[in-house]
Amino acid sequence: MSTTLCFGPELRRLRVEAGLTLTEFSVALNYDKGHISKVERGERSASPELARRCDAFLGADGELQRLVTRPETDSGTAESPAGPSRRLVGRRAVLSAGTGALIDLGLKLGSQALSSADDPLLPSLRMQFDQLRKLGQSTAPKVLLPLLEAQTRMIAGLAADARSVSRAPALLLASRFAEFTGWMAQEAGNSDAALGWTGEAAELARAGGDPYLGSYALVRRALVTMYGGDAAGTVALARRAQSSELPPRIRGLAAQREAQGHALVGNEVDCLRSLDKARELLAGDDARNGAEPVIGTSHVSDPAAMSTGWCLHDLGRPKAAAEVLDREYRRLPPHALRARARYGFRRSLAHAASGEVERACAIAGDLLEVMPAVPSATVNSDVRRLARELSRFRSSRAVRELQPALARVLAPAHD
Repeated sequence: MSTTLCFGPELRRLRVEAGLTLTEFSVALNYDKGHISKVERGERSASPELARRCDAFLGADGELQRLVTRPETDSGTAESPAGPSRRLVGRRAVLSAGTGALIDLGLKLGSQALSSADDPLLPSLRMQFDQLRKLGQSTAPKVLLPLLEAQTRMIAGLAADARSVSRAPALLLASRFAEFTGWMAQEAGNSDAALGWTGEAAELARAGGDPYLGSYALVRRALVTMYGGDAAGTVALARRAQSSELPPRIRGLAAQREAQGHALVGNEVDCLRSLDKARELLAGDDARNGAEPVIGTSHVSDPAAMSTGWCLHDLGRPKAAAEVLDREYRRLPPHALRARARYGFRRSLAHAASGEVERACAIAGDLLEVMPAVPSATVNSDVRRLARELSRFRSSRAVRELQPALARVLAPAHD
């Protein structure tokens, strides 16, 4: 009997046990969905590379690799297929552990895993990260979170088994996965998990030789306090991430966050000064041309300019804010639905505050149609502000027509 007929059903069993759909699994592995389906049905053979990725992602402890590389007739003494105990580690388990425990939970892939800097697996995982980050712009956070959590664990496990030449790159990539996982957790409305994952990202980066991501964790924490309305906390955290030894991008993003904190309390002088600093630092940043994933937003071409529009609204200058946000919004990529929703609602809010009610409703109406595809706890904070702003214009037909759609987006989710 063909080994494919054994590998395919076992792969499907482990995938279903992990609670993953075929679509989610294929996206996570960066493989065509139809190809995976045919492998599971025994219509196509699995390559050793595919077997290794499936093994790592599903935590099969080498079982899937053995099914591909060894004939069944030689496997009479092999261990039985993975049982129900082999499950992905849940978020709480990972968050309750330090980095050492996280790596100890990693998969044992043997001495050949990531054995050299030329191993094709690590670049492939980097490409997968870029694709998942892009997918995060058009997918609900709760869909991506299990995939991101498992990938962080898997890549940390690869690092545990790697030789020293490639351990550091694996840890650094795992830190980027963890940081993005934290952002998706925040988008899902779980600030505690967001901060926990950001802390894990900092520890993984430090273990991989990057001492700077810990400072970016302060910027992420400042985002949580900003959405919580804590201006003083936002400014204090952002200032701690602006020491001169840090890379320009982290300092620039921190200065931008400080400006948003000042704007919350109407401190225009300090806000504009921080925005100038952010603009200067980010203009000289060449991180987008580097080998590592970009820290922070990768879809906003000019974060300082976009933040200027954001801050101008909070400073009570909605007309100027609307002009800036209109201009910068046009520069967002069409596929970046999450970013377009975030800045689009802020744009609508600025127009509403300027008295341009029909324009505000037209902008919001288009955005409300895509919100079910990209639900966001942080964006909802501006949707609520918009609803309150528009409530001042109840006699407007445009407002009355928009209210049912606003109510649907703001209605509590039911699991």
